[in-house]
Amino acid sequence: MTDPTRFILVRPQHPGNVGAAARALKVMGFSDLVLVAPPDAGVLQSDEARARSSGAVDVLETARVVPTLADALEGISFACATAMTPRDFGPPTAAPREGLAPLAASRDRLRLGFVFGEERVGLSNEDVYRCHLVLSIPTAPGYGSLNLAQSVQLLAYEWRLALGGFAVQPRTPDERLADGAALHGLSEHWRGVLERSGFLDPASPKKLMVRLQRLLLRARPTNTEVHILRGMARALDPQQAHGAVATLASPSPDCASEATGLPPQRVQP
Repeated sequence: MTDPTRFILVRPQHPGNVGAAARALKVMGFSDLVLVAPPDAGVLQSDEARARSSGAVDVLETARVVPTLADALEGISFACATAMTPRDFGPPTAAPREGLAPLAASRDRLRLGFVFGEERVGLSNEDVYRCHLVLSIPTAPGYGSLNLAQSVQLLAYEWRLALGGFAVQPRTPDERLADGAALHGLSEHWRGVLERSGFLDPASPKKLMVRLQRLLLRARPTNTEVHILRGMARALDPQQAHGAVATLASPSPDCASEATGLPPQRVQP
């Protein structure tokens, strides 16, 4: 079902902002975009707007252009103006998150519309007075200048969040942790390597292996990580290194034949 929330841009000046606003709507699951009296009547078909929509051309194609804000608010039961400062005698002002939460609870009984002013001067007082609530995005003191499309994106996000939001795509599930037997095998493997290397004196081990065991339990390695640590132990094992040297130092029968000039000896079955 298409979300009925409407986003209204009053006299938008720049085609790029219209396209970027369409993108902001689509990424939050909204699609109802209405423009009020834009200076360029063909802005929805402009190359710049379509380029800035970045895949949200469908939102531009279904958007409407109307002459007045009253036309844009037709069918809307609760209108939210956007303004940096409150207006005298205007509707109450709230930050988006606190203002939208109660509206989300009544979503089945109302159709919400967000009203945005033109880039340079924002909404007129007359436009604001047509709305039920003013939403003011909190910004740093002394500099509250937000681009039109940025404001649309922020309010589209806050309204979607108030409605429950979208699920975040989880990452690949964690691998299973190694069990006690695997950790014990790893500990014993490293004990042998450390003894053969001379790092661990079996006659006076002190607390070395206990501390290593505590380290493993604290780290909670996965099965793959246990395999890596055992592979490192094999590579560092002096016994393995001596075996590799002995293998390299022992010539094959064919090599010995070449060195002595005698025919190679064959092992009898």
